[in-house]
Amino acid sequence: MKIGILPLGRPTFDVPFAEEKLAAMLAALDATGHEIIGPRRLLFDEEATRAAMAELTAGGINHLLLLQVTFTDASMAVAAGNAFDQPLSIWAVPEPRLGGRLRLNAFCGLNLASHALGLNQRKFSWLYADPEGDIAEELGDLLAGNRQAGRLEAEPVLKRNEEGARVAAALKGQKIGRIGEHPVGFDTCAYSAEKIEALAGIGVDVLALDDLFDAAKAVPASTAVELRAEAEADVSGLEKVDQTELDRSLKLKAGLDAIRKKGGYSAFAIRCWPETFTQYGGAVCGPAAMLGEGKVPCACEADVYGALTQLILLEAAQAPVFLTDLVDIDATDNTGVVWHCGQAPISMRDDTVEPTATVHTNRKQPLLYEFPLKPGPVTFLRISQSFGEPKMVLSFGEMLRRPMAFTGTSGVVRFEWPASDMLADIIDSGLEHHMALAYGDHRATLRAVAAELGLPLLEL
Repeated sequence: MKIGILPLGRPTFDVPFAEEKLAAMLAALDATGHEIIGPRRLLFDEEATRAAMAELTAGGINHLLLLQVTFTDASMAVAAGNAFDQPLSIWAVPEPRLGGRLRLNAFCGLNLASHALGLNQRKFSWLYADPEGDIAEELGDLLAGNRQAGRLEAEPVLKRNEEGARVAAALKGQKIGRIGEHPVGFDTCAYSAEKIEALAGIGVDVLALDDLFDAAKAVPASTAVELRAEAEADVSGLEKVDQTELDRSLKLKAGLDAIRKKGGYSAFAIRCWPETFTQYGGAVCGPAAMLGEGKVPCACEADVYGALTQLILLEAAQAPVFLTDLVDIDATDNTGVVWHCGQAPISMRDDTVEPTATVHTNRKQPLLYEFPLKPGPVTFLRISQSFGEPKMVLSFGEMLRRPMAFTGTSGVVRFEWPASDMLADIIDSGLEHHMALAYGDHRATLRAVAAELGLPLLEL
């Protein structure tokens, strides 16, 4: 059989490490006995990927395999799925939890691709495995099409209670401020303002990134000094980061406060990269952590349904919430890792570890918070549009006291179900890459909220 490969990567990650993983993937593929054709280098952009796709078309392949070596958006996965009628597979690689940066973040790329392919009704098979492990059997099954993603269906919920009615009533009339557009290839962040209004009575206003940048630039120096004192109460090490960039970052917090007060917003969905770094010069992650602690959720990547999800969970939990990526699942350890750059509310920190100020791992600008999440029960929620159908996705787990898995704010969680089952369910549900979490068990209330809003429920 002739296998066509597209090795997908992004240069903002650890390229030498990614190249090592790619070499190991290629060696494993060569050992299968199939004819492997296509580029044996990382494809970093659309032009290179489309050129490689043209070569594969001319080569007459029997099977298309996307090598998800680092995180990428889903645009090329969708383009490849549409361009080829042959069976499609995705192989993503895990990375060790060493407490440093996410060097690959390949699982998140697989997550985005699975959601986007589900929206496009494109069948695919998948594998999340280290190429240097004993994977000959799994890889053989993948190429034989025996690891195809399924489709989990949500079920209607009829049982209501007073708490569910309270939450649904509290949502009506609230507003989300969407600042900037979601990145290209992030189908997980697409939304319909009309559907959100009809579903929960929540409005969405559209603002430009320049509205935020102008508001931040207008913040007086005295306000930035006050915000620095607020941040110093949360984290140590502010003096170790670039002070000009820190000042800009803190002023984003004040700018968001001003916009919130003027517009009456309960939450924000913000295009956080790359423009906050490249055009403005400071990270919004730390300000998002500060706002989150004040019960004003901020969804990054302009994820409006992420902001909606946070508002619902905030009302149910009556406590700060955190919009997070699931970046790893380890079946042998029976755990997963939730992470985001550095924007978890400070009340979620493990109090045995000193929280510190840090910089964005890719862009090297402050302010980000850094700490592992505290142990305790956690509820996960997503108002999902997977497969083009609205639903509530609900899960539960126990955050463990573990060393910090990756820089920023991250936690190691043990779900109710075996990690291998959870891994399959994430892909089979077509779930978006952002889920909101809150400490405590809020499932009974959220099931009733699903009934109030007329949302079918899928529990993972």
